[in-house]
Amino acid sequence: MAHSELLATVRRPLSPDTQIEVPATRSEYERVQEILEEEDAKFPTLQYDGFRKVAIVRAAPSPLHGDMVGQLLGRISRSVERMPKIEQNIKDGVSISSDSRNTRDTGDTSTTRNWDGALKYLTEEGEVLMVAVEVGVSQIYASLRAAVSFSVCALRCRVGIAMCISERDRGTAPTIRYYATREEKRAAIQEVERILRAQLQAHPFGPLETGEDTWFGEVANVVLETYRLEDETSPPETLLNPTQSFTLVEDGRFVGGEVPPNLAEITLGDCIPTHILTGNNIEATPVNFFHQDWFENTFRFAMLRTAMERVEDKSKEQRDVCCHYH
Repeated sequence: MAHSELLATVRRPLSPDTQIEVPATRSEYERVQEILEEEDAKFPTLQYDGFRKVAIVRAAPSPLHGDMVGQLLGRISRSVERMPKIEQNIKDGVSISSDSRNTRDTGDTSTTRNWDGALKYLTEEGEVLMVAVEVGVSQIYASLRAAVSFSVCALRCRVGIAMCISERDRGTAPTIRYYATREEKRAAIQEVERILRAQLQAHPFGPLETGEDTWFGEVANVVLETYRLEDETSPPETLLNPTQSFTLVEDGRFVGGEVPPNLAEITLGDCIPTHILTGNNIEATPVNFFHQDWFENTFRFAMLRTAMERVEDKSKEQRDVCCHYH
């Protein structure tokens, strides 16, 4: 079967946030996509880069990935909602979209990608894509850059925001723990959570460990970037360079104290189309959504939830094992 490599990759057990690129034709991608749809499989998801001719297999997102996407979009949306001098009916046009599939022609074939999240504006003519958000957790930077560039260049959103999160290697994977009863398992998990919560006070960006097991590695770095169209004639496959780039975390420490609240460029005009704001003279008003306390609190507890998801995945009842063999 021509698409066996792609199908085999889709069938593999994949850890959360895993992203694998497999050389494939558009028809191979479409056939495997049909199989996933017939099985009503939510994950993994498939995307296709028509310019590089690779299928992109994406596993389920971790809590850290999902929370940071939602938090970024929520903060921007709420910042717009709190702005004075804008009529409520104008603010009501702003909405949040997540994990939407989009296809555009690229070269001699087409590209299909799911954005992580986006801010859209509903006009009488339809929805307008304003801000696209992509979050990568230990994802190759080139693939994150390609994803956000697609939203800006192919889908023509006003601005793209990318957050690149790198977790250090956790070493040997923890072994599975078996417990005699559900209560014993629950108590053990709660004890691990108590220990990890306490560790967050000392090192809020990891590592989170119990004994020799590392449940979340130290955060090597977190970088927040913005992307804009450089030229209106840019083809859809253009790979953009960031217009702004801020390092928030480095070697397990927050270093983003000087990051501007609007990332030095995000304005109201990025969230609401120009013709809707005409006459208000407020298009250049900064959208101040980034604050250190918000970021640190959000990131810390999303990191803890991700660690606890890994703990639960390695905690089994002895009864489950018996039932499996019967």
